[in-house]
Amino acid sequence: MLFNSISYLLFFPMVVVFYFLLPGKLKKPFLLAASLFFYSCWNVKYTLLMVLSILVTYVTGLLLDKSQDETRRKVFVFFCFLINLGILFLFKYANFAIQSLNFFAGVFHMSPLKRTVDFLLPVGISFYTFQALGYTLDVYRRELPAEKNLIQYGLFVSFFPQLVAGPIERSVNLLPQLKRGGTFAYENLVLGGLDLAWGYFLKLVLADRVAIFVNEVFGNLESFSGFSLLMGAVFFTLQIYCDFYSYSLIAKGSAKILGIDLMDNFKEPLLSKSIVEFWRRWHISLSSWFRDYLYIPLGGSRVSLGRNLANILIVFGVSGLWHGAEMSFVLWGLIHGFFNSLEVWLKKTRPAKKTQTEGGSFILSGLKRVYTFTIVVLAFVFFRADNISQGLAYIGQFFRAHWGIRTWLGEVSASQLGMTGLYPILGSLLVLTLVDGIKYRGYPLRESLAKGPFVLRWVLVLLLIVATLIFGVYGPGYSESQFIYFQF
Repeated sequence: MLFNSISYLLFFPMVVVFYFLLPGKLKKPFLLAASLFFYSCWNVKYTLLMVLSILVTYVTGLLLDKSQDETRRKVFVFFCFLINLGILFLFKYANFAIQSLNFFAGVFHMSPLKRTVDFLLPVGISFYTFQALGYTLDVYRRELPAEKNLIQYGLFVSFFPQLVAGPIERSVNLLPQLKRGGTFAYENLVLGGLDLAWGYFLKLVLADRVAIFVNEVFGNLESFSGFSLLMGAVFFTLQIYCDFYSYSLIAKGSAKILGIDLMDNFKEPLLSKSIVEFWRRWHISLSSWFRDYLYIPLGGSRVSLGRNLANILIVFGVSGLWHGAEMSFVLWGLIHGFFNSLEVWLKKTRPAKKTQTEGGSFILSGLKRVYTFTIVVLAFVFFRADNISQGLAYIGQFFRAHWGIRTWLGEVSASQLGMTGLYPILGSLLVLTLVDGIKYRGYPLRESLAKGPFVLRWVLVLLLIVATLIFGVYGPGYSESQFIYFQF
């Protein structure tokens, strides 16, 4: 069941109504049942995999809570990780491992493995696995006691708004809220409604519309000029930002209406002035997960500079692999890791000189943003490409292709998007830039609108809804378009 489907638009209001009408003791079992139903709409059989992950991490938490022997506790964690990561490996990485082994077998003139694994990748398996394992590590570190109520713990792992594409919630944030249970409040309805309206606008008007041109360019890159290739790369960056951000907004808005606060997963990342800052603002739940559970245990920044830079590269390499079983994802991660390491190295070896203005000059800030955006767009070419070869071919085509403006305009006009499809993108992009610019400066736009004049607030919401209905793209044959991060 997708957020941008008629099914969800029917499912969610029903859940809200029943959740708040039911007596307190039945609220959590009902919400757990609704979450399992939500996931089973995709595949009933694979719901059992999530239930297995819930049971394994739940029992592990109880064992960790009772045991005082550190050796035994480490053994419990080891087997918990072995089972959960083993399932993740089988369904997501087995074929990648076989292909890698066959590559080295060819190098050393050995017989390749002929068997492959033919499993459908469970939706959101990387997300709920990391959330459950994060809970296990929190209990192991004694940062919180084990959850003894299986229904509450199962709801923590399977809570439907953030189940299949995050944010990857921390147990210290979500578990206490689920224990208390959400209460109905008009303020929550307003804040959640604003998130939903903005999220659907970004998904249907921007993400799905730019995807039309992106898919056409990446599918036949030899036929396009340099400007079209550049536009395709920039548009994919815009697509994945709006697509993933919109999912996080709809998840956050849905949870808020139910009285649950989810963490922010994006904070205007495309306005960042460095790659380090970009990763403080992009997919925050994943980057903070890797920071706390991988980067810091490796030594973080408390070690020598060389070791610190190596730790950064390891984390970003693993982050790339988390996204997909293909070396192009690893390369995407390593590109970010390299420039992250470069910025850390420059900061530690060449301290920046203090300037008279705290934020630096306007021109310097602009140049920093151009540098950061260029790296982000370049890296996302490999993220979108089917493999490294296609990514390199895309970049190579930049230098071989013709760069005439008339040629580019002709290609856009002749494309499936067309010039008429470009105008809504430009208008929506202007709105997005304005909103992100205001929020980047620290102004609480969402909260201000929620507390502002009733008429202004709902006029803006209605404008978003009307714009979404008029300019939204609803997929081939008017069927809903899947969110990109569902594949991870």
